[in-house]
Amino acid sequence: MSKVACPYCYHRIDLGKLRFQCTGRASPGRDRCKRVVDEDRQRLTGFGSASLPTFPPPESRNPIVARTAPCPDCGTPTGIRACQVCRTPLPSNFADSRSPLIGMVGGKNAGKTVYTTVLAHELRNNIRRRFAADIWFAGDQQGGIGSVSDWLADYEQALFGDSRLFESTASAADGIKVPLVLQWRQPRRSFGREVHNTTTLSFYDAAGEDMTTQEFVNAQAYLTSADGLIVLLDPFQLKGSLDRIAVPDASRRDTEPPINVLTRITELLRSSQGVSARRKIATPIAVVFSKFDAFFPMLGEGHPLLSAPSPGARYDEAHGKDTDEHLRALLTELDADDIDAHLRSHYKKYRYFAVSSLGAEPDYDHNRVDPRGVRPFRVDEPLLWLLGLFKVVERSTS
Repeated sequence: MSKVACPYCYHRIDLGKLRFQCTGRASPGRDRCKRVVDEDRQRLTGFGSASLPTFPPPESRNPIVARTAPCPDCGTPTGIRACQVCRTPLPSNFADSRSPLIGMVGGKNAGKTVYTTVLAHELRNNIRRRFAADIWFAGDQQGGIGSVSDWLADYEQALFGDSRLFESTASAADGIKVPLVLQWRQPRRSFGREVHNTTTLSFYDAAGEDMTTQEFVNAQAYLTSADGLIVLLDPFQLKGSLDRIAVPDASRRDTEPPINVLTRITELLRSSQGVSARRKIATPIAVVFSKFDAFFPMLGEGHPLLSAPSPGARYDEAHGKDTDEHLRALLTELDADDIDAHLRSHYKKYRYFAVSSLGAEPDYDHNRVDPRGVRPFRVDEPLLWLLGLFKVVERSTS
């Protein structure tokens, strides 16, 4: 059986050895199983609520993995599968799907929480319609907040309904918290018939301050298990930005050059994957410059970076390459080409992206979104590029 990363604890797991979770229903004449706090699940994922017990699959010489098994305590058959490492229940079709794990990381003030919230909103609305896909939240908790409704109230409603920005993401007390997990189910044609493929997306929102030490970066399991990475960098911290754009006062305090975040991630990937000094890292990396609306006046109307990719249910490869080239030139113009030198030296495949989660500069003093509301600018492209590489979505080249 192939090994994939669990979307909750990020350990690589054997799909043939997944545990089963009790349904909580009792067989006739037997007591039903009780919910208790699973200490392993709490330690590995931050989920501290009581949950039903899990148990290993029954021993069998049959090479075909059983889809159901009776609970050894209450006797009730169950088909609910769970990670054998963290014991978190997995989406029902996780074992049957091809789910590359996309990791997300960013330095302090890179706007990662806002980006994640907007991307999740876009996935469940515009991107869902564009790809004729079914995209939904999966799991008992989301983003370390609580239930799906809790997360929606604290993040999506605050941003899209109340036009209110969030406070900076706080570090988890023990460095662990529940990620944001969604499933993407999309129809495709295969040998003349329609089939449905399901992909699990997992986003972990670590505090930007957590990325300021190599020790903490090294402890982030999701980075070492990721099949692809989205790395958000704060363009306000590029060397030449102060001379070219209006940088908010809040972005001038407790800052760090983006190259520092990149080098720590590179050090982790090299050491965890055992990449020799002569070779490059195979993990594809989408390098995202957030808050790009600050550069709109500088670039001027009609600049290629402000143009939209072609519509349709695919990633626009030609437009993505053009964006990558223009951003590389902008880095040189801003005296920040050390970023490109680093990526070129250490990674086999990387690409630059320019996004604006809000679409316009917010009121940083009062933490308010622009009065015209949230108008996302190209936030989907980093994810679609990676999903295109993994053949989850199609790519257009013309």
